[in-house]
Order: sequence, then C-alpha cells, then structure tokens
Amino acid sequence: MKHLSYKRIGKGEPLVLIHGYLGGQDMWKFQEDLKTSFDLIMPSLAGYGESSKMTAPSTIRDNATQIFELLDHLKIDTFNLLGHSMGGMIVQEMAALFPDRVNKLICFGTGSIGVLPNRFETIDESRDKIIKFGLEPTRKNIAKTWFVDHLKGNGYQLCLDEGSKATTQAALASLKAWESWDGRAQLNQIKSPTLILWAKNDRSYDWNQQEILNKGISNSSIKIIEGCAHNSHMEKPSLINQIVNNFLI
Repeated sequence: MKHLSYKRIGKGEPLVLIHGYLGGQDMWKFQEDLKTSFDLIMPSLAGYGESSKMTAPSTIRDNATQIFELLDHLKIDTFNLLGHSMGGMIVQEMAALFPDRVNKLICFGTGSIGVLPNRFETIDESRDKIIKFGLEPTRKNIAKTWFVDHLKGNGYQLCLDEGSKATTQAALASLKAWESWDGRAQLNQIKSPTLILWAKNDRSYDWNQQEILNKGISNSSIKIIEGCAHNSHMEKPSLINQIVNNFLI
C-alpha cells in the first residue's frame, strides 16, 4: 500500500479529518452528515483501520508527512483541517509545517504536550498494559474513558470496531510518537483561524493544554462542550457538527 487508505464523500471545500489513537476513518461516522457542505477526506493513519497493513511511524511529523503525501496524490492543495486527540497533534504539525495550505484549523480534544500531563493514566502505564495483557483488553478499557457513560449510545461500540483493526505495532509506535513530541514552540507558526474544541469531562487532555493552544495560536478561540468526555463527537454529534459547520462556513 503506497498511500494511506481513506474515505471520501460529499461536495464542497475539502475538509480533512484526522482520527486519534486506536481509531480509523470510520471514527467519523457521525460526522458524515457534513458531506452536504464539504468534500470530506477521512484517512486511516498507518497501522490503523484500512491502513493496518502499513507500518506506523513513531513520530508525529512522519504521520503528518504521510497525510500530505495522500493529499498531494489526490491533488488537494488547500483544505480545512480537523484533528481529534492524537490526530490533533498531527494537524498542529501540519499547520505549522505548511501554514499556507490550511484554510481553517480545528484542534479537537487535543494538546501540544505529547506526554499528556494529567491523562487518566501515563503513557508508560498504557504501554505496560499492552505488553502485559495484550492490545484487545487494553484498548477496550482505554475507550471507556472517552465517554461520560460508555454504555449510552453507539459510540463505544464504534470505537471497539475500529480499534479491533489496529495493530500492536501501531499502538506502541503512537505512544512513542507522543513521548518524543512537543508542539508548543511551533504554535506561533500556525496562521490559520483556529477553533479549539474541548469537552469539560475530557480525561485525556486537560484544560491547561487548551490554554496553551489558545495562547500560542494567535488567531484562535475556544469552545467548551458540557456534559461530554473525550469523544464528544460521538456523544453529541449534532452539536459538534453544527459547531464545525458554523466555524468553517
């Protein structure tokens, strides 16, 4: 496989959506309603989803480079960009590397400190659990933390379905990528109008990370989602879709 696998639907200005840890292109299932306004391009990162046969990079920058390679292949020069969680780290990297290519940016449930201070568990703890117990039980427990109540709605099952496609190599490579990445110094290179979207019950990225983004990106604003956790796009998809649509149009 030369390029990342992707799903592309809709019409309008391109909107590239980058999923997070243990995800894939179908993590955006509840955002596909945006296809009436945008040309949605939803890649699966290497080692995840339909790109699971690819070896996952162990740096955030290499993940960003692979997405640019896909967009170049699709002849998409400029675009709107949305990244969730780890995908939010990747889109920061993309917007800093090539600021003229990103029309508007949404940093969703993410931050610029890769070691994730105040995460529900440390990166070392997640790594140790994957090695000791295997990826399957570990990813199920991690995904539970992404919801206020994982038993409500279909979001948790979607995470399990997408997470089952991930390789152990990718899961460990991503943890290594986080540890070696700190995007704070390059936030001032991001020139795109930026929306920082964060849920109040997020257990992965804390409020301090949102403040760092807001202070570091000159043209940015914060929107806080009440009553949701890390995967608010699955808990309140209509609200998130409306916020995204309003910001981009």
